[in-house]
Amino acid sequence: MLPQPTERLRFREMQESDLSEIATLELGGSRGPRGWIEWTRDNYAKHGFGLWVVETHSGEFVGDCGLTLQEVEGDWMVEAGWHVRAPLRRLGYAAEAALSVVDAARVADVEHVIAIIRPDNVASQGVARKIGLHLEREIHKNGGPALVFGADL
Repeated sequence: MLPQPTERLRFREMQESDLSEIATLELGGSRGPRGWIEWTRDNYAKHGFGLWVVETHSGEFVGDCGLTLQEVEGDWMVEAGWHVRAPLRRLGYAAEAALSVVDAARVADVEHVIAIIRPDNVASQGVARKIGLHLEREIHKNGGPALVFGADL
C-alpha cells in the first residue's frame, strides 16, 4: 500500500541507504535513525504499511510520512505520522503528504486514523486539522503529555 503521488511529492519505501537523510529529521524517541529505518521496514513486513520516504518529483528528500500502529491507553490504533526536514517546513509538504497517506488508509479499509502530537507542536496540530483530524483526547505517552487527534474514515 503505497500512497498516490501528489502534485509535488512522491512516496517510496524507506531503505538502509536513506540513513543520512533520515538522520536530518527530528524524530524524537530513542530509536535513532538506524533503528527508525529498521522499525519502519519491520512495519512494512508485519502490517503492509509504515512510514514512507517523501521526495519531490525531482528526487529531493523532504522527510517521511505514513501509517504506524500506536498504543493509546491500551488500544492499538493506526496513526498517520509525518516529519519534514527543517529547511522545508511551512511549505505545505506535511499536509500534502498526510492527505495522500490518509487516502491510502481509507482505500485499505482503515476505519479510524489518529495523530499523536505534543502540545507544544502547534505546526503539527495545524497539519492534523488540515487533513480533517479533530482533537479527541489528551493522554500521557512516552514520558509526557500528548494530544490525540483523530477521525473516522
